[in-house]
Amino acid sequence: MPAATLDPRGVRFTAAMTSVILALGLVTASWRVLAAQMVLFGMCAFLGMRLNPWGYVFRQAVRPRLAPIDPAEREEPAPVRFSQGVGFAFALVATVGYAAEWTTLGLVANAFALVAALLNAVFGYCLGCQMYLLLRRVTPVGASASDTR
Repeated sequence: MPAATLDPRGVRFTAAMTSVILALGLVTASWRVLAAQMVLFGMCAFLGMRLNPWGYVFRQAVRPRLAPIDPAEREEPAPVRFSQGVGFAFALVATVGYAAEWTTLGLVANAFALVAALLNAVFGYCLGCQMYLLLRRVTPVGASASDTR
């Protein structure tokens, strides 16, 4: 696998930190908390995984204390970036919901994002990654958005 692959332990660490922020957002119903998480999701999804501050903490403080990982266990970044995009969408809806005082919308979107983050943090099951793989299977090779016209 190329050097740009991800350590799955770092992905789970990031999911755990994200879960804390999303839980705080759920408890406070604060659009500011969700907006901050939305920015983090957006940075990872649209600019690159190296910008993730939790990934930086993992690389600097946690990974040096862990045993090296087998290169075959590393993950491709594309599914993880896709899942960050899905998280961005849910955080956007939650932020708008909370800011517009549509609290139920904010709570539901926030809760869905929290459940997905917890699944990854606790069980290593990335819901967004599975969606990415499913979409890759059902999309014809070489198809683009312009092919659907």
